[in-house]
Amino acid sequence: MARLALVTGGTRGIGEAISLALKREGFTVVANYVGSEERAQAFRERTGIPAYRWNVADHQACLENVRMIEERHGPVDVLVNNAGITRDATLLKMTFEMWRDVIEVNLGGCFNMAKAVFPGMRERKWGRIVNIGSINGQAGQYGQVNYAAAKSGIHGFTKALAQEGARYGITVNAVAPGYIDTDMVAAVPADVLEKIVARIPVGRLGRAEEVARGVVFLCSEDAGFITGSTLSINGGQHMY
Repeated sequence: MARLALVTGGTRGIGEAISLALKREGFTVVANYVGSEERAQAFRERTGIPAYRWNVADHQACLENVRMIEERHGPVDVLVNNAGITRDATLLKMTFEMWRDVIEVNLGGCFNMAKAVFPGMRERKWGRIVNIGSINGQAGQYGQVNYAAAKSGIHGFTKALAQEGARYGITVNAVAPGYIDTDMVAAVPADVLEKIVARIPVGRLGRAEEVARGVVFLCSEDAGFITGSTLSINGGQHMY
């Protein structure tokens, strides 16, 4: 029986690429989304992947929807915490709401979703959790104290939860993408984007499919001895 993978923010951008890559590898995939219902329906029709709408910042909604998914589709063996938002501004211009929203979705969502699936993984003695961090959580970024803090928190969350899951066959890893050719990056002004690309040693933006391939490996049986790690997929822009 195919293992079930749940991908948050899984209907567009990097999340869609991850959903499709996992499906190609034989996983049963379910996606979460919070945006446009019209776009989600197009995703369902195009991919055949079920997609359910809730905000990962809502703790109770995460518990209830995971319970619903397990009743309809089976136990969640793989969780990919990909859902994330940006609310960019310098600290002087950033409102508390901009700070709170990014922390609650990007970092709080990882806690909420892991809380929902971890007990079942522990009981079954197998699980894969992959959290999508960011190069900006590793290196920081001007005008993103909220986003950088949340993504940096994801890397710490990953290492700590990995220690809790290891004895139960649950691996917890992170993937830290650099600048990827998605709608989020496309919104960056052209002159700024040109400067960003100039700092990437391979000389181009990454592709969502390249991130997805890394996630798929970490979700596989072959990755059972890898936990608490961060896989950086950034074209050499940040090395450490």
